[in-house]
Amino acid sequence: MSEWWTYTLSDFLMFSQRSYYRLIALYNEAVWPAHLLALAAGLIVIGCIARPGAHTRRIALLVLAVAWGWVGWAYQLERYADINTAGPWFALAFGVQAVMLCFMALQSRAATPAGMQKQVALGLTGLAVIAYPLLAPGSGRGWSQAEVFGIVPDPTAIATLGVLLACRAHPIAWLIPLAWCAVSGATLMELRVCYAWLLPTFAILAVAAGLLFRHARRSPVH
Repeated sequence: MSEWWTYTLSDFLMFSQRSYYRLIALYNEAVWPAHLLALAAGLIVIGCIARPGAHTRRIALLVLAVAWGWVGWAYQLERYADINTAGPWFALAFGVQAVMLCFMALQSRAATPAGMQKQVALGLTGLAVIAYPLLAPGSGRGWSQAEVFGIVPDPTAIATLGVLLACRAHPIAWLIPLAWCAVSGATLMELRVCYAWLLPTFAILAVAAGLLFRHARRSPVH
């Protein structure tokens, strides 16, 4: 029996790149035209970041809560669990994040991100909502395998990081989205997906921006 430290992530993967994207294609077909509603929701979130305030903050967080709850149930539990035994645990984590986002929405505190912070948040969320679905046709897999915010986990997590950055959210709220970026990014790397580096890169960018702006607020003005 091999020692545990000799195992790599590929030893635990129970599916191929083809099976993974076939799952997404079948899922997209089953839930269409929910993608149109998800796209509209994503544009609403972008608009909320562009016009920060207590009301728009609440809307953005509630939209994200619904997205995390839906993805946790419809994708993680109902589909992804068929090819990955960790699917139910991922579904639970997504449910926890949905509850956390709802709790944050009930708070009355309004966030007013600084100019550059707002631009980074808008960039992350805009890339997740608008650009991420283009990766599938751009890499030759076709629209049937497009990954859409509010439908599948990866763009949903990226968009959430943008909103959390704009809201100056507590670090606890970041844990599950960041963990998913790490897990999914590692999985895509093992599957040899050409854009696997995007998720960890966006996660690092969001964290770096959050730390930078937090430090800037605490620094004394001379």
